[in-house]
Amino acid sequence: MPSEPLNRKLTAILYTDVAGYSRLTGGDEEGTHRQVMEVLDYASQQIENAGGKVLRYAGDAILAEFSSAVGAVNTAIEIQREMARKNHQVDDDKKVQIRIGINIGDVIEDRGEVFGDGVNLAARLEAVAAEGGICISASVHEQIMGKLDVGFRDDGKETFKNINRPVHVFRWEPEQEQTVKSAGNSIRESEKPSIAVLALTNMSNDPNQDYIGDGITEDLITALSKIRSFKVISRESTFSYKGMAIDVRQVAKELGVRFVLEGSVRKAGNRVRVTVQLIDAETGHHVWAERYDREMEDIFDLQDEMVRVIASALEPELNAFERERAVNKSPDNLDAWELYQRALWYMWTFEGEKIPTAMELFKRASEADPKFAPAYAYYAYCCYMFVILGITENPDALLQEGLDSARKALQCDDRDAISYFAIGRIHMMLGDHDASIAALRKSIELNPCFAQAYHGLGFALSLAGELEESGRTTKQAVAMSPRDPMLWAFTIVHALNYILSEDYEAALEWANYTLQIPNATGYWSHAVKASALANLGRIDEAKQSLALAQEAKPDLSIGFLEKNLPTKHPGGLDPYLDGLRKCGLG
Repeated sequence: MPSEPLNRKLTAILYTDVAGYSRLTGGDEEGTHRQVMEVLDYASQQIENAGGKVLRYAGDAILAEFSSAVGAVNTAIEIQREMARKNHQVDDDKKVQIRIGINIGDVIEDRGEVFGDGVNLAARLEAVAAEGGICISASVHEQIMGKLDVGFRDDGKETFKNINRPVHVFRWEPEQEQTVKSAGNSIRESEKPSIAVLALTNMSNDPNQDYIGDGITEDLITALSKIRSFKVISRESTFSYKGMAIDVRQVAKELGVRFVLEGSVRKAGNRVRVTVQLIDAETGHHVWAERYDREMEDIFDLQDEMVRVIASALEPELNAFERERAVNKSPDNLDAWELYQRALWYMWTFEGEKIPTAMELFKRASEADPKFAPAYAYYAYCCYMFVILGITENPDALLQEGLDSARKALQCDDRDAISYFAIGRIHMMLGDHDASIAALRKSIELNPCFAQAYHGLGFALSLAGELEESGRTTKQAVAMSPRDPMLWAFTIVHALNYILSEDYEAALEWANYTLQIPNATGYWSHAVKASALANLGRIDEAKQSLALAQEAKPDLSIGFLEKNLPTKHPGGLDPYLDGLRKCGLG
């Protein structure tokens, strides 16, 4: 006789597990067991109170289901917030933290439990969540958008064992929320308007015209960033939404802003039409909208006009001096601007093979307009990138070439933030940490929303031994640009900080966090993790991480690092290099 079909249903699956249970029990088995049971009892009670159902315990794990994705996520957030509060005064080695994974799936219901890929994926999501964090699938995220006052970070697609398709994942962590809240509170306390300028959509049929909208957007961000009465989200984070169908309110939550500027650009012949709208994300209302029709030769006047109008719309009391100060110093001709914008596209890929093209275009832009400071400045930054990426045989000569270009930029405009940023990065690589820190501080003074400058300053401070201030500065970079394509670089500096201060457990935590960021490519993250593990005496694990670093960079060696990293600082990178030596790097 044919077997009866199994009962199936669509449900929200929540899976939670205690992080580092074996490590905790090694110190105090009985005490840890009591703590863990208290945590699991608390979580179970919260699940039941919220209308969920605990299906089973498995050691230090709980499997539960909810009829609503909103209910599951809201409960998970409340559990993790309470756990963070309870752990606030507890020593790190005694904290009991949990990870939570949530998925919506069509599952088999049998004998009071649920089974199938939907359950398996929830468990896989839990395993990659940060300690104290939550990881959810895109199907869950779609259900909660606009319904919960909490932001999840889009971490792209990931591949999981025994799951036959890549899964789009979103993450939430207490520190991420605190960063956004702190930034938001700071804005409200000082009544600073906060704005995200999204990349203008290219409405032409020619995708090669993208650079026009990108260029106008970038110039607007730069100009608005010079107005100290604004908080402006970094270009790197806002451009991460390019080409995506977006919900303005969700974007505002994820970036921690109140206002969002969006629009489009269309070029026909020598004419360009720009349509923009400024939206108050708290209400969804349009604060201001406008359409501009201009000849391409008038593009700089158009940008300046838009900056003045946006500034006035956001803060009517903003004085005229600040508005005038924000007007862009554009090149004297359109050719230089177009070359510069094309160069930026290649540079912002952060891909070694595209940097030479960017450098050539920056060079042509400066030849077209010898007084255009940013073209010289970003040429210098490309020299820095060549060295830090380890793709030059003669780093000293290239750094000197970058230094000369950065000095030309300052001669053209001694108020250009990019110029100070570039010269600061070059000085850092040369081992002159005083000059590097001074230049990067000046860059931030001129553009308080320049996330890359905060990151650069954090790195320089770390190498100079100012580890506490470095940590604060790098966290500011994350707040300025929470979706930055270089976010992994911001966070790996935290890990390096801890290695240099010989707090290897914390360094390992930050390295693991960094490796969860989807585009954390290259050898850095694995090498820092290898050093932390080796310094903890976990040599076998360190060798595994070192192998991954060498897979990403086959020529990795101590000699390479000493040649291409700024090891000339007092103390240098000795703890980092010593850790790599311990796990076999020669």
